[in-house]
Amino acid sequence: MTGRLVVVGGGQAAFALVAKLRALGDQRPITVIAAEESLPYQRPPLSKKYLLKEMTLDRLLYRPENWYAEHEIDIRLAMTVTRLDRAAKQVTLSDGSKLDYETLAFATGATPRRLPASIGGDLAGVYVVRDFKDADQLAEEMRPGRRVLVVGGGYIGLEAAAVARTCGLEVTVIEMADRILQRVASAATSAIVREIHRSHGVDIRERMGLHRLIGDGGRVSGAELADGSIIPVDLVIVGIGVTANDVLAHDAGLDTANGIVVDSHGRTSDPAIFAIGDCAVFPWHDMRVRLESVQNAVDQAEAVAAILAGGSEPYDPNPWFWSDQYDVKLQIAGFGLGHDETLVRPGQREGSVSVWYFRQGKLIAVDAVNDAKAYVTGKKLLEAGATPNRALLADPQIDLKTLLA
Repeated sequence: MTGRLVVVGGGQAAFALVAKLRALGDQRPITVIAAEESLPYQRPPLSKKYLLKEMTLDRLLYRPENWYAEHEIDIRLAMTVTRLDRAAKQVTLSDGSKLDYETLAFATGATPRRLPASIGGDLAGVYVVRDFKDADQLAEEMRPGRRVLVVGGGYIGLEAAAVARTCGLEVTVIEMADRILQRVASAATSAIVREIHRSHGVDIRERMGLHRLIGDGGRVSGAELADGSIIPVDLVIVGIGVTANDVLAHDAGLDTANGIVVDSHGRTSDPAIFAIGDCAVFPWHDMRVRLESVQNAVDQAEAVAAILAGGSEPYDPNPWFWSDQYDVKLQIAGFGLGHDETLVRPGQREGSVSVWYFRQGKLIAVDAVNDAKAYVTGKKLLEAGATPNRALLADPQIDLKTLLA
Protein backbone atom coordinates (compact mmCIF):
# COMPACT_ATOMS: atom_id res chain seq x y z
CA MET A 1 0.00 0.00 0.00
CA THR A 2 1.08 3.55 -0.69
CA GLY A 3 -1.93 5.48 0.63
CA ARG A 4 -2.04 7.26 3.96
CA LEU A 5 -2.19 5.41 7.27
CA VAL A 6 -4.04 7.33 9.97
CA VAL A 7 -3.36 6.20 13.53
CA VAL A 8 -5.96 7.32 16.06
CA GLY A 9 -4.21 7.55 19.43
CA GLY A 10 -0.79 8.58 20.67
CA GLY A 11 0.28 6.02 23.26
CA GLN A 12 2.49 2.93 23.45
CA ALA A 13 0.67 0.97 20.73
CA ALA A 14 0.54 3.90 18.31
CA PHE A 15 4.26 4.56 18.68
CA ALA A 16 5.18 0.87 18.37
CA LEU A 17 3.11 0.56 15.17
CA VAL A 18 4.67 3.50 13.32
CA ALA A 19 8.20 2.77 14.56
CA LYS A 20 7.99 -0.84 13.39
CA LEU A 21 6.54 0.16 10.02
CA ARG A 22 9.45 2.49 9.36
CA ALA A 23 11.92 -0.15 10.61
CA LEU A 24 10.42 -2.55 8.06
CA GLY A 25 11.08 -0.03 5.30
CA ASP A 26 7.45 0.95 4.78
CA GLN A 27 7.39 4.51 3.43
CA ARG A 28 3.67 5.20 3.14
CA PRO A 29 2.45 8.56 4.50
CA ILE A 30 1.59 8.29 8.21
CA THR A 31 -0.42 10.69 10.35
CA VAL A 32 -0.80 10.11 14.10
CA ILE A 33 -3.68 11.85 15.87
CA ALA A 34 -2.71 12.20 19.55
CA ALA A 35 -5.14 13.63 22.09
CA GLU A 36 -2.46 14.66 24.60
CA GLU A 37 -0.24 17.71 24.34
CA SER A 38 2.89 15.59 24.84
CA LEU A 39 4.68 13.34 22.39
CA PRO A 40 4.07 9.61 23.07
CA TYR A 41 5.54 8.52 26.40
CA GLN A 42 5.73 5.56 28.78
CA ARG A 43 2.76 5.26 31.13
CA PRO A 44 3.77 2.57 33.68
CA PRO A 45 6.25 4.87 35.51
CA LEU A 46 3.54 7.52 36.02
CA SER A 47 2.21 5.79 39.14
CA LYS A 48 5.70 4.90 40.38
CA LYS A 49 8.97 6.70 39.62
CA TYR A 50 7.36 9.71 37.95
CA LEU A 51 4.93 10.15 40.83
CA LEU A 52 7.85 9.92 43.24
CA LYS A 53 9.64 12.57 41.13
CA GLU A 54 12.46 10.15 40.37
CA MET A 55 11.85 10.59 36.61
CA THR A 56 10.96 13.62 34.51
CA LEU A 57 8.59 13.66 31.54
CA ASP A 58 11.40 14.05 28.99
CA ARG A 59 12.87 10.75 30.20
CA LEU A 60 9.53 9.05 29.58
CA LEU A 61 9.34 10.04 25.89
CA TYR A 62 9.83 7.16 23.47
CA ARG A 63 11.58 9.47 21.01
CA PRO A 64 12.31 13.22 20.83
CA GLU A 65 10.37 15.47 18.48
CA ASN A 66 12.97 15.41 15.69
CA TRP A 67 12.63 11.61 15.35
CA TYR A 68 9.12 12.00 13.93
CA ALA A 69 10.25 14.52 11.33
CA GLU A 70 13.26 12.39 10.37
CA HIS A 71 10.97 9.39 9.82
CA GLU A 72 8.36 11.46 7.97
CA ILE A 73 5.64 10.84 10.52
CA ASP A 74 3.08 13.62 10.78
CA ILE A 75 2.08 13.69 14.46
CA ARG A 76 -0.70 16.05 15.50
CA LEU A 77 -0.82 16.70 19.23
CA ALA A 78 -3.80 17.88 21.31
CA MET A 79 -6.07 16.64 18.53
CA THR A 80 -8.86 14.07 18.40
CA VAL A 81 -10.95 12.38 15.74
CA THR A 82 -14.59 13.40 16.10
CA ARG A 83 -16.07 11.42 13.22
CA LEU A 84 -15.12 8.45 11.05
CA ASP A 85 -16.70 8.16 7.60
CA ARG A 86 -15.87 4.64 6.47
CA ALA A 87 -17.54 4.97 3.07
CA ALA A 88 -15.49 8.04 2.19
CA LYS A 89 -12.42 6.74 4.05
CA GLN A 90 -12.16 10.05 5.83
CA VAL A 91 -11.86 11.29 9.42
CA THR A 92 -12.94 14.64 10.80
CA LEU A 93 -10.60 16.15 13.39
CA SER A 94 -11.41 18.29 16.42
CA ASP A 95 -10.17 21.43 14.62
CA GLY A 96 -12.77 20.83 11.88
CA SER A 97 -10.30 19.65 9.25
CA LYS A 98 -10.75 16.39 7.34
CA LEU A 99 -8.16 13.77 6.51
CA ASP A 100 -8.39 10.97 3.94
CA TYR A 101 -6.94 7.54 4.66
CA GLU A 102 -6.33 4.28 2.85
CA THR A 103 -5.77 2.41 6.13
CA LEU A 104 -6.72 3.39 9.66
CA ALA A 105 -5.57 1.98 12.99
CA PHE A 106 -7.26 2.54 16.32
CA ALA A 107 -4.79 2.78 19.20
CA THR A 108 -7.16 4.66 21.47
CA GLY A 109 -6.39 2.82 24.70
CA ALA A 110 -8.74 2.87 27.67
CA THR A 111 -10.06 5.41 30.17
CA PRO A 112 -10.03 4.91 33.98
CA ARG A 113 -13.44 4.56 35.56
CA ARG A 114 -14.28 7.39 37.94
CA LEU A 115 -16.55 7.51 40.94
CA PRO A 116 -19.95 9.01 40.12
CA ALA A 117 -20.63 12.59 41.18
CA SER A 118 -23.67 11.34 43.12
CA ILE A 119 -21.36 9.83 45.75
CA GLY A 120 -18.78 12.62 45.73
CA GLY A 121 -16.59 11.58 42.82
CA ASP A 122 -16.42 15.18 41.60
CA LEU A 123 -14.94 16.54 44.85
CA ALA A 124 -11.47 18.07 44.80
CA GLY A 125 -8.84 15.66 46.04
CA VAL A 126 -10.25 12.63 44.18
CA TYR A 127 -7.83 11.26 41.58
CA VAL A 128 -7.30 8.70 38.87
CA VAL A 129 -3.90 8.30 37.21
CA ARG A 130 -3.96 7.99 33.43
CA ASP A 131 -1.68 10.74 32.12
CA PHE A 132 1.21 12.84 33.34
CA LYS A 133 -1.08 15.71 34.34
CA ASP A 134 -2.97 13.38 36.69
CA ALA A 135 0.35 12.27 38.18
CA ASP A 136 1.58 15.86 38.52
CA GLN A 137 -1.52 16.84 40.50
CA LEU A 138 -1.37 13.76 42.69
CA ALA A 139 2.35 14.23 43.41
CA GLU A 140 1.58 17.55 45.08
CA GLU A 141 -0.79 15.75 47.45
CA MET A 142 1.72 13.09 48.54
CA ARG A 143 2.83 14.60 51.84
CA PRO A 144 3.79 12.59 54.94
CA GLY A 145 1.10 12.16 57.55
CA ARG A 146 -1.83 12.74 55.22
CA ARG A 147 -4.58 10.13 54.97
CA VAL A 148 -5.38 8.54 51.62
CA LEU A 149 -8.21 6.20 50.71
CA VAL A 150 -7.50 3.91 47.77
CA VAL A 151 -10.70 2.63 46.17
CA GLY A 152 -10.00 -0.66 44.40
CA GLY A 153 -7.63 -3.48 45.22
CA GLY A 154 -6.35 -4.28 41.75
CA TYR A 155 -2.80 -3.70 40.56
CA ILE A 156 -3.32 0.01 39.87
CA GLY A 157 -4.77 0.65 43.32
CA LEU A 158 -2.14 -1.42 45.11
CA GLU A 159 0.73 0.24 43.26
CA ALA A 160 -0.70 3.64 44.24
CA ALA A 161 -1.02 2.44 47.83
CA ALA A 162 2.63 1.37 47.85
CA VAL A 163 3.80 4.76 46.55
CA ALA A 164 1.63 6.62 49.05
CA ARG A 165 2.95 4.53 51.93
CA THR A 166 6.52 5.04 50.71
CA CYS A 167 5.84 8.78 50.85
CA GLY A 168 4.74 8.47 54.48
CA LEU A 169 0.97 8.72 54.06
CA GLU A 170 -1.54 6.74 56.11
CA VAL A 171 -3.17 4.37 53.62
CA THR A 172 -6.50 2.55 53.63
CA VAL A 173 -7.43 0.28 50.69
CA ILE A 174 -11.03 -0.86 50.21
CA GLU A 175 -12.04 -3.64 47.80
CA MET A 176 -15.65 -4.67 47.18
CA ALA A 177 -14.74 -8.22 46.13
CA ASP A 178 -13.92 -11.02 48.56
CA ARG A 179 -10.21 -10.33 48.14
CA ILE A 180 -7.75 -7.98 46.49
CA LEU A 181 -6.66 -8.93 42.95
CA GLN A 182 -9.67 -11.25 42.67
CA ARG A 183 -10.21 -10.52 38.97
CA VAL A 184 -6.59 -10.96 37.92
CA ALA A 185 -4.83 -13.35 40.29
CA SER A 186 -5.25 -16.49 42.36
CA ALA A 187 -6.18 -16.54 46.04
CA ALA A 188 -2.60 -17.59 46.79
CA THR A 189 -1.14 -14.53 45.07
CA SER A 190 -3.71 -12.29 46.75
CA ALA A 191 -2.63 -13.62 50.15
CA ILE A 192 1.05 -12.96 49.40
CA VAL A 193 0.41 -9.39 48.22
CA ARG A 194 -1.99 -8.68 51.08
CA GLU A 195 0.68 -9.63 53.62
CA ILE A 196 3.27 -7.44 51.86
CA HIS A 197 1.02 -4.39 52.18
CA ARG A 198 -0.01 -5.11 55.75
CA SER A 199 3.65 -5.50 56.72
CA HIS A 200 4.13 -1.94 55.43
CA GLY A 201 1.27 -0.63 57.54
CA VAL A 202 -1.49 -0.47 54.93
CA ASP A 203 -5.04 -1.00 56.22
CA ILE A 204 -6.65 -3.37 53.68
CA ARG A 205 -10.42 -3.87 53.96
CA GLU A 206 -11.84 -6.54 51.67
CA ARG A 207 -15.56 -7.11 51.02
CA MET A 208 -15.92 -3.40 51.69
CA GLY A 209 -17.66 -0.94 49.38
CA LEU A 210 -17.81 2.84 49.38
CA HIS A 211 -21.18 4.38 50.25
CA ARG A 212 -20.19 8.01 49.67
CA LEU A 213 -17.42 10.56 49.98
CA ILE A 214 -17.91 13.46 52.37
CA GLY A 215 -16.95 16.95 51.30
CA ASP A 216 -15.96 20.11 53.14
CA GLY A 217 -15.93 23.28 51.06
CA GLY A 218 -15.89 21.28 47.83
CA ARG A 219 -12.96 19.09 48.87
CA VAL A 220 -13.06 15.51 50.11
CA SER A 221 -12.66 15.22 53.87
CA GLY A 222 -14.04 11.80 54.70
CA ALA A 223 -15.57 8.59 53.43
CA GLU A 224 -18.60 6.64 54.56
CA LEU A 225 -18.01 2.96 53.90
CA ALA A 226 -20.60 0.30 53.13
CA ASP A 227 -20.68 -0.89 56.74
CA GLY A 228 -21.67 2.60 57.93
CA SER A 229 -18.27 3.50 59.35
CA ILE A 230 -16.83 6.92 58.55
CA ILE A 231 -13.10 7.51 58.12
CA PRO A 232 -11.33 10.86 57.71
CA VAL A 233 -9.39 11.23 54.44
CA ASP A 234 -7.32 13.97 52.83
CA LEU A 235 -7.34 12.52 49.33
CA VAL A 236 -8.73 9.58 47.38
CA ILE A 237 -7.12 7.52 44.62
CA VAL A 238 -9.53 5.58 42.44
CA GLY A 239 -8.41 2.32 40.83
CA ILE A 240 -11.62 0.55 39.80
CA GLY A 241 -10.67 -0.53 36.31
CA VAL A 242 -10.88 1.01 32.86
CA THR A 243 -13.27 1.24 29.93
CA ALA A 244 -11.98 0.66 26.42
CA ASN A 245 -12.14 3.73 24.19
CA ASP A 246 -14.34 2.25 21.48
CA VAL A 247 -17.11 4.85 21.11
CA LEU A 248 -15.81 6.28 17.83
CA ALA A 249 -15.50 2.78 16.37
CA HIS A 250 -18.95 1.80 17.62
CA ASP A 251 -20.54 4.95 16.19
CA ALA A 252 -18.92 4.15 12.84
CA GLY A 253 -20.60 0.73 12.82
CA LEU A 254 -17.63 -1.44 13.73
CA ASP A 255 -18.07 -4.50 15.95
CA THR A 256 -17.35 -3.63 19.61
CA ALA A 257 -17.59 -5.45 22.95
CA ASN A 258 -15.94 -3.29 25.64
CA GLY A 259 -13.24 -2.91 23.04
CA ILE A 260 -12.95 -2.98 19.27
CA VAL A 261 -13.31 -6.53 18.00
CA VAL A 262 -10.52 -7.68 15.68
CA ASP A 263 -9.34 -10.94 14.11
CA SER A 264 -5.97 -12.59 14.64
CA HIS A 265 -4.41 -10.11 12.19
CA GLY A 266 -5.77 -7.08 14.05
CA ARG A 267 -8.44 -6.31 11.43
CA THR A 268 -11.80 -4.99 12.48
CA SER A 269 -15.09 -5.78 10.72
CA ASP A 270 -13.90 -3.23 8.13
CA PRO A 271 -10.83 -4.68 6.33
CA ALA A 272 -9.30 -1.20 5.95
CA ILE A 273 -9.37 -0.58 9.71
CA PHE A 274 -7.25 -2.18 12.44
CA ALA A 275 -7.20 -1.90 16.24
CA ILE A 276 -4.28 -2.50 18.60
CA GLY A 277 -3.39 -2.30 22.28
CA ASP A 278 -5.73 -1.74 25.22
CA CYS A 279 -8.72 -0.95 22.98
CA ALA A 280 -8.59 -4.20 20.96
CA VAL A 281 -10.52 -7.42 21.69
CA PHE A 282 -8.88 -10.34 19.88
CA PRO A 283 -9.11 -14.15 19.68
CA TRP A 284 -6.68 -16.10 21.86
CA HIS A 285 -6.81 -19.76 22.92
CA ASP A 286 -10.54 -20.15 22.16
CA MET A 287 -11.33 -16.94 24.06
CA ARG A 288 -11.85 -13.29 23.24
CA VAL A 289 -9.52 -11.22 25.37
CA ARG A 290 -8.48 -7.61 25.83
CA LEU A 291 -5.05 -7.34 27.42
CA GLU A 292 -4.08 -4.15 29.24
CA SER A 293 -0.30 -4.45 29.18
CA VAL A 294 2.84 -2.99 27.66
CA GLN A 295 3.66 -6.42 26.20
CA ASN A 296 0.37 -6.58 24.30
CA ALA A 297 0.51 -2.97 23.14
CA VAL A 298 3.98 -3.44 21.65
CA ASP A 299 3.69 -6.98 20.31
CA GLN A 300 0.25 -6.57 18.76
CA ALA A 301 1.27 -3.25 17.20
CA GLU A 302 4.38 -4.82 15.70
CA ALA A 303 2.39 -7.80 14.43
CA VAL A 304 -0.05 -5.45 12.70
CA ALA A 305 2.84 -3.41 11.29
CA ALA A 306 4.17 -6.62 9.72
CA ILE A 307 0.72 -7.30 8.22
CA LEU A 308 0.56 -3.78 6.79
CA ALA A 309 4.04 -4.24 5.32
CA GLY A 310 2.91 -7.37 3.49
CA GLY A 311 3.18 -10.16 6.05
CA SER A 312 0.58 -12.75 6.96
CA GLU A 313 1.58 -14.07 10.42
CA PRO A 314 -1.30 -13.99 12.94
CA TYR A 315 -0.86 -12.45 16.36
CA ASP A 316 -0.45 -15.23 18.95
CA PRO A 317 1.01 -13.66 22.09
CA ASN A 318 2.72 -15.15 25.11
CA PRO A 319 1.41 -12.63 27.64
CA TRP A 320 3.57 -11.21 30.41
CA PHE A 321 3.01 -8.47 32.95
CA TRP A 322 4.75 -6.94 35.94
CA SER A 323 3.95 -4.87 39.01
CA ASP A 324 6.38 -3.02 41.30
CA GLN A 325 5.23 -2.47 44.88
CA TYR A 326 7.73 -1.26 47.51
CA ASP A 327 10.89 -3.34 46.95
CA VAL A 328 8.81 -6.21 45.58
CA LYS A 329 8.75 -7.11 41.90
CA LEU A 330 5.83 -9.26 40.82
CA GLN A 331 6.41 -10.80 37.38
CA ILE A 332 3.64 -12.67 35.62
CA ALA A 333 3.98 -15.01 32.65
CA GLY A 334 0.91 -16.37 30.92
CA PHE A 335 -2.75 -15.69 31.62
CA GLY A 336 -4.32 -17.38 34.64
CA LEU A 337 -7.95 -16.91 33.60
CA GLY A 338 -9.97 -20.05 34.24
CA HIS A 339 -7.35 -21.85 36.35
CA ASP A 340 -8.61 -24.74 38.50
CA GLU A 341 -5.47 -25.42 40.54
CA THR A 342 -2.44 -23.58 41.88
CA LEU A 343 0.87 -24.67 43.36
CA VAL A 344 2.90 -22.38 45.62
CA ARG A 345 6.68 -22.86 45.48
CA PRO A 346 9.06 -21.11 47.90
CA GLY A 347 12.00 -19.39 46.23
CA GLN A 348 15.67 -19.76 47.07
CA ARG A 349 15.96 -16.26 48.53
CA GLU A 350 14.13 -14.92 51.55
CA GLY A 351 10.85 -13.35 50.52
CA SER A 352 10.80 -15.00 47.09
CA VAL A 353 7.91 -17.24 46.10
CA SER A 354 6.07 -18.29 42.96
CA VAL A 355 2.51 -19.38 42.23
CA TRP A 356 1.97 -21.79 39.34
CA TYR A 357 -1.45 -21.93 37.65
CA PHE A 358 -2.96 -24.99 35.99
CA ARG A 359 -6.13 -25.64 34.01
CA GLN A 360 -7.10 -29.29 33.48
CA GLY A 361 -3.55 -30.27 34.39
CA LYS A 362 -1.89 -27.90 31.91
CA LEU A 363 0.38 -25.02 32.98
CA ILE A 364 -1.18 -21.70 31.96
CA ALA A 365 0.56 -19.02 34.06
CA VAL A 366 3.16 -18.22 36.73
CA ASP A 367 3.24 -15.38 39.26
CA ALA A 368 6.78 -14.80 40.57
CA VAL A 369 7.36 -12.59 43.61
CA ASN A 370 11.00 -11.47 43.79
CA ASP A 371 11.82 -14.73 41.99
CA ALA A 372 13.28 -14.03 38.56
CA LYS A 373 14.34 -17.64 38.07
CA ALA A 374 10.76 -18.88 38.51
CA TYR A 375 9.50 -16.23 36.10
CA VAL A 376 12.04 -17.04 33.40
CA THR A 377 11.51 -20.79 33.79
CA GLY A 378 7.74 -20.45 33.69
CA LYS A 379 7.87 -18.16 30.66
CA LYS A 380 10.05 -20.63 28.75
CA LEU A 381 7.77 -23.54 29.63
CA LEU A 382 4.71 -21.61 28.49
CA GLU A 383 6.34 -20.57 25.23
CA ALA A 384 7.18 -24.21 24.58
CA GLY A 385 3.66 -25.33 25.48
CA ALA A 386 5.16 -27.59 28.17
CA THR A 387 3.82 -28.54 31.60
CA PRO A 388 6.42 -29.37 34.27
CA ASN A 389 6.51 -32.53 36.37
CA ARG A 390 4.32 -31.61 39.33
CA ALA A 391 6.36 -33.53 41.90
CA LEU A 392 9.60 -31.86 40.83
CA LEU A 393 7.95 -28.44 40.79
CA ALA A 394 6.60 -28.93 44.31
CA ASP A 395 10.06 -29.75 45.71
CA PRO A 396 11.86 -26.46 46.51
CA GLN A 397 15.18 -28.36 46.64
CA ILE A 398 14.93 -29.15 42.92
CA ASP A 399 16.65 -26.63 40.67
CA LEU A 400 14.10 -25.06 38.33
CA LYS A 401 16.45 -25.65 35.40
CA THR A 402 15.60 -29.32 35.77
CA LEU A 403 12.06 -28.53 34.62
CA LEU A 404 13.36 -27.29 31.26
CA ALA A 405 15.20 -30.50 30.42
